[in-house]
Amino acid sequence: MDVVFADDQMRAHTGHAAHNLAVLRHITLNLIRLDPIPRKGGIKARRLIAATSDSYRAQLLGLT
Repeated sequence: MDVVFADDQMRAHTGHAAHNLAVLRHITLNLIRLDPIPRKGGIKARRLIAATSDSYRAQLLGLT
């Protein structure tokens, strides 16, 4: 998780923010791992693609 999301640099420490963001990171990681179409690059590269491509993000979320 630290390699993909850089958890060491996370600055959310108040209230439940750290836990809530950890849950979102796990959901995101699982969606990227379950991508039915194999793509080049690792999880970090696929995360970058999902952040920049609306169509890829919609595909991961099952909206297409």
